[in-house]
Amino acid sequence: MTANARADGSLLAAGARAPEFVLPREPGATVSLRSLRGRPVVLAFYPADWSPVCGDQMALYNEILPEFQALGAELFGISVDGAWCHVAFRETRRLRFPLLADFEPKGAVARAYGVYRAQDGTSERALFVLDGDGIVRWSYLSPIEVNPGADGILDALEGLGGRRTA
Repeated sequence: MTANARADGSLLAAGARAPEFVLPREPGATVSLRSLRGRPVVLAFYPADWSPVCGDQMALYNEILPEFQALGAELFGISVDGAWCHVAFRETRRLRFPLLADFEPKGAVARAYGVYRAQDGTSERALFVLDGDGIVRWSYLSPIEVNPGADGILDALEGLGGRRTA
């Protein structure tokens, strides 16, 4: 358990400060939440690369990536898979946004956000929209077998003052 882990395992709610993290985005390169300050961030936790629902969800976000970008947001997919697995998944699916590896210690960031599935060793399918100060402005926990879509994300980003231009 990390220092920021949620002891009760509950989903991090709107108004909470997002736990800091540094995660691999590919072998040899990392992303820190702190480095993203000043702009909205979308964190899309998903159970695993290569699962059908996860693939569909990430493909949808890839398709509407210009809408997220038009609202000034950075999008990151996060799962407990390793960086090399992400590289293969990202290349195969032609994803144009980073996938972060919450691999070691396994699920530490998912735990901190209250979305780790200990029974499966994966994360829940959960979404977070953070404002430029790193505060959670919207969060959603989807049933594991359901693609949550993007409407909630786009509405939350618009609520931060962004306007859809695409």
